[in-house]
Amino acid sequence: MQPRSPGFVSISTASRITISMIPQPLRIAMWSGPRNISTALMRSWGNRPDTFVCDEPFYAHYLVQTQLPHPGAEEVIRCQENDWRKVVAWLTGPVPEGKTIFYQKHMAHHLLPNMGRSWLHEVTNCFLIRQPREMLTSLLHFLPQLTLADTGLPQQLEIFRHVQERTGSTPPVIDARDVLEAPRRMLGLLCDAVNVPFMEAMLSWPPGPRKTDGVWAKYWYAAVEKTTTFQPYTPKDDRVPDSLRPLLAQCEELYQQLYQQRLRP
Repeated sequence: MQPRSPGFVSISTASRITISMIPQPLRIAMWSGPRNISTALMRSWGNRPDTFVCDEPFYAHYLVQTQLPHPGAEEVIRCQENDWRKVVAWLTGPVPEGKTIFYQKHMAHHLLPNMGRSWLHEVTNCFLIRQPREMLTSLLHFLPQLTLADTGLPQQLEIFRHVQERTGSTPPVIDARDVLEAPRRMLGLLCDAVNVPFMEAMLSWPPGPRKTDGVWAKYWYAAVEKTTTFQPYTPKDDRVPDSLRPLLAQCEELYQQLYQQRLRP
């Protein structure tokens, strides 16, 4: 991996599908919150032969600005471009490696208030959400002092409304549980929504790390590196601490607004 690069080399497999159907080029900005299936979804898109993927390109800028003690923060800042304007220029420029689709995995909370929003009109914005209780109990293992901003939900709703008002249409929203319960169906609906053909290659991938993964993978991606497909949904029984009940209620309110807009199986 080269220092201070906003993205990395994509991994893909062969497919017989004709790519002439795909608009040239397509830049998909997938806005997620933490502890979702966002990395598995990046694996899915990265397994297409027509797609270049990048992993959380604004993470270094976010860490520089917030000074939060995330695992491996110093290494992230050292190895990834942390000027958001340069990152935006890359995200909206030519698709790397001559691919026709540029899939961008974003954490919504990385889009800080100091960052411009006009570039959002140059990408196809999509949203990945997860039931807040399951997200919070998972995130607590990594960030014990949680705030609403850490969940990415306020930022997801802000971006969603911005895009909706600007375009006059509803951008695609998918729920993690729906994807895990019916991956073929939900990926097909997502592909239809962004006007590209679904590929069987999106349903499975080789195990292990990727050059597309950020340097933070060693702290966050242990589970997904063992996968070869989307794992079946299993309910999580972990209890939200009483001290976080008000936060859970806030998250549920925001989540429901996006959930009502989701692509339905």
